This record gives sequence, structure tokens and C-alpha cells, in this order.
Amino acid sequence: MARLLARLVAAQDGWARPLGDFNHRWLNALFRPIRPIKDFLNGTWVGHPLHSAATDIPIGALLLTVVLDIAGQTGAADIALIVTILFMLAAAVTGAADYTDTDGTARTRATTHSTLMVVALVLLLVSLGLRAAGGTDRTIPVALSIIGFLIVTAGAFVGGDVVYLFGNMVNRHAFRGAGTKWIRLDTGTNTDLAALPEATPTKAKAGVNDMVLVRVGDTVHAIHAVCAHAGGPLAEGTFADGCIECPWHGSRFRMTDGHLRRGPALYDQPAYEVRRREGGGWEARRRS
Repeated sequence: MARLLARLVAAQDGWARPLGDFNHRWLNALFRPIRPIKDFLNGTWVGHPLHSAATDIPIGALLLTVVLDIAGQTGAADIALIVTILFMLAAAVTGAADYTDTDGTARTRATTHSTLMVVALVLLLVSLGLRAAGGTDRTIPVALSIIGFLIVTAGAFVGGDVVYLFGNMVNRHAFRGAGTKWIRLDTGTNTDLAALPEATPTKAKAGVNDMVLVRVGDTVHAIHAVCAHAGGPLAEGTFADGCIECPWHGSRFRMTDGHLRRGPALYDQPAYEVRRREGGGWEARRRS
């Protein structure tokens, strides 16, 4: 069953990929001038994706609508449907903000997900209109709500793939534990970190961890070089105002402690202490 469903979803990639590329262009143009609003919709301010939180409410409310319709509680069902539609719109707006920073196959699947949700939303709006028009026969509006629920369920299934299969909006350092040991720092040809070009990102390695170093005055700051948002190479980013900016999607992290200063990332970067090593060289230890 799992492989059959996977093939069925993947079969939609042919139309979803070009549609996704088109949507990505106009959504980028829409959100680029309003970066603070986009960060708000991403959930940067709460450290959690708003979209994933917003999607649970309409699914539950729509299920309640179907149950109340079947039970003959028409007034309550209509109210539940209104709640469903309002929160589906909220989920759509927050999802659009995430979509602008979604790439590759994850974007293609997100396009399939969003298309299913839009189709379901249209059916639910028609259902609400027919309910508002009155009439004793509610067969069609109830049927539309049930069909809408089935489509929403399918859309939620595909949306789960975007997160759990492709890791979209997942913290890239979720399984990277905080260490207490000092680890030898491999700085390549840069044997003297005190001589690094000031305010210039420099790549280094501490054990299995890629790191980015920036010297400011006499202090060398270090954070993990893999962006928590989508794995972008921070060592290839730019440094300004005490922060390093990811070259992929523009997330900014403060070099002194790895704290997030601008989205679309939602999580802080692991930060490291750096010191001279006895016997020569340098070493690093994670501090956050």
C-alpha cells in the first residue's frame, strides 16, 4: 500500500513541477518587499512553523462539520464549516510564505499538496454558499463537504511527505547533541586564526562538524556552517551587522551566540567556543 501511494503521488510531478516553478516566481515577487511580514508568517517569532499549527484546526473542524451534518445538526455544521474555511485561508497564507523558500522535489510535492487544498477550499465555499441560500434539501452541500474532507485528507497526506520525507522546515541540527569536549579545529591553510581577514566568513572543521569562523577584532566567533533552515552553506554567506547571512534563502544568525535574527529559518545555529590548543593549533567546543 505504501509503495502504491508513493507512486500515485509521484505521478503528479509532471504537472506539479512547472506549476510549482511558476507559483514560486510570483510568490517570491509578492513576499520580497514585505520580509518582516513573511518572517511573521513563517513563524520565526515563535520558533515554530505557523503553517503546521494552522493546518490542524481546519482538518478537525471539517471532520466536525461532516459529523454534525450526518447527525442532522444543521446550524452547528454550518458554523463548523465557516471555521474550517477561515482557518484554511490562514493555513494557505502561512503555507505560501514557507513555499517561497521550498526547493526541488519538496516544492513539487508542496504544489500537489496546495493544489488539492485549493480544490477542497473551492468545494467548501460552494457548499457554504448553497447552505446560505437556504432550502430544505441539503444533499448537495453535505455531499460537497464530504468530498472536500476526502480531498483535504489526501492533501494532508502529501503535505506530510513534504515535512517527513523531504525535511522541509525541519531543524537541520535536531539530532546534533551539545558536546562538552574540546575538539581539534581543522582550519586548513589558516594556521593562525588571529590573522584571518576581519569580518570574512572562513570554513573550518571540528571532528564531523563543518563550521564557519568570523574574526572580529581579537575574537574569533564560530557557529555551525550548515544552515538550520535548509542546509545552506553559511561559509559561503556574507557577514554584516554582527550576523552571517545564508546564501540560499537569506536567514541571518548572530555570530556571537548563533541566535536567529531573520527568517525564514526558525531555529538558532549551534555556536562554538574557540581557543588556542596546547602544543599548537586551535580547538572548539559547542556552547549552545
